[in-house]
Amino acid sequence: MNTTNIRVYGIIINDVNQVLLSDELRHGNAFTKFPGGGLEWGEGTKECLQRELQEEIGLTAEIGELFYVNDFGQLSAFKKNDQLFSFYYFVNQIDIKAIKATNHAIPNSEEGEKFRWVDLSELTSETVTFPIDKIVAQKLSKL
Repeated sequence: MNTTNIRVYGIIINDVNQVLLSDELRHGNAFTKFPGGGLEWGEGTKECLQRELQEEIGLTAEIGELFYVNDFGQLSAFKKNDQLFSFYYFVNQIDIKAIKATNHAIPNSEEGEKFRWVDLSELTSETVTFPIDKIVAQKLSKL
C-alpha cells in the first residue's frame, strides 16, 4: 500500500554558528540527518518536533519559523511505498549547553544516535544523507 509520511526536523544553531546534526545507526543503516522524526496521529508539525526533541535530546524546545518544506513527493529510503514530505523549523529556544554532543566517528558504528555540532560554514549537501536534508543543508550554508 502506498502511503504518505510527514517528517519534521529542527534546525538548532548555537552561539558560535554551528548546527546540530544527528549521526544514527538503525538496523544496519548509518546516516546523518537533522534532529527530528515522524508525525504521529493527532499532532501538528510543531507539536511533533517538540515531542521528537524531547525524545531524542531530552530537552524542551520552543519551535520557531518554518525554514523549508519540500513541495514534491520524495520516496523514502526505508519504505519503498512511502513518499515523504518534510518540514524544517528553526528552534528558537532550547538549552544549548545541555545538548550532549560528542566528537565521535562518522559514520556512527553503534546502534542509536549521537549528536554533533557542525560549523555552518562547513555544512554542505555531502554532510547529510537524505535528499531533502541535502537541499536544506545547501540553503543553510547560504545564511
